[in-house]
Amino acid sequence: MKIKVLGSSAGGGFPQWNCNCRNCDGVRKRTLKAIPRTQSSIAISETGRDWLLVNASPDILAQIAANPELQPARRPRDSGIAAVLTIDAQIDHVTGLLMLRERDTPLPLYVTDPVWQDLSTGFPVTSILAHYCGVERHRIALDGQALSVPALPNVRIDALPLTSKAPPYSPHREAPERGDNIGLVFTDTVSDRRVFYAPGLGAIEPHVYEAMSNADLILVDGTLWTDDEMIRLGLSKKTGADMGHLAQSGAGGMIEVLDSIDRPGARKVLIHINNTNPILVEDGPERRILAEHGIEVASDGMSFEL
Repeated sequence: MKIKVLGSSAGGGFPQWNCNCRNCDGVRKRTLKAIPRTQSSIAISETGRDWLLVNASPDILAQIAANPELQPARRPRDSGIAAVLTIDAQIDHVTGLLMLRERDTPLPLYVTDPVWQDLSTGFPVTSILAHYCGVERHRIALDGQALSVPALPNVRIDALPLTSKAPPYSPHREAPERGDNIGLVFTDTVSDRRVFYAPGLGAIEPHVYEAMSNADLILVDGTLWTDDEMIRLGLSKKTGADMGHLAQSGAGGMIEVLDSIDRPGARKVLIHINNTNPILVEDGPERRILAEHGIEVASDGMSFEL
């Protein structure tokens, strides 16, 4: 099983187009040791030819261009993207669907019922695509049954409901539904090795912790270093918890959670990193703290094989 990080940043990317925080200003002026990142997305493959795209970032066209594996050029019009799965209906995870409209067959799309509702109403991507390639909907049922995708015949996919809120444009924004946001476990049925993926994670519920503890690769929410990060910088009135993200530092933070997982050989990698997060600075003290705890920071183009 091959895993490719297409984008490792939170919504807005890094640097964010309208942000002049220390990180964004520093990476533009090259006064910080930091590299730009596109918005969060990964791709999974068995063969390296056909890929399941997990989250369709607004940066998908740049990500395809940067990853030749996604354009195998087997015929005049071709793509290595065999299907798409989105974990929620947030703008930074679904806008890229519109960029795939030139397909000559309906786009296979794996989503939960609440996400399908959002993509059919509040942000009607599916209605728009109906005028182009169309969408072939595959339901993620959250009934305990594993999901299978034809492009990944030897990979079992388990979807885990997460405590979260639907996007602001969702009809049920103020009435959260099971399936608004999910985490994923990918299991290679040949090697029995597992990947846990949850770029948005606000609470470590028992079923989530169990999945993380049994994973050989943990790709998990790395949005903010501190819960009040955006407030202190004067960029938002919301805490990380308000936005559905568990901060890395502090009591009960992601570092503490990952420290408690002692699976031999497991790699622990933060993904979906906000432009304000000091872990983006490669020679900064926060990055050194992560290294001391055996925690890595995802970057665009990073790849794993299990």
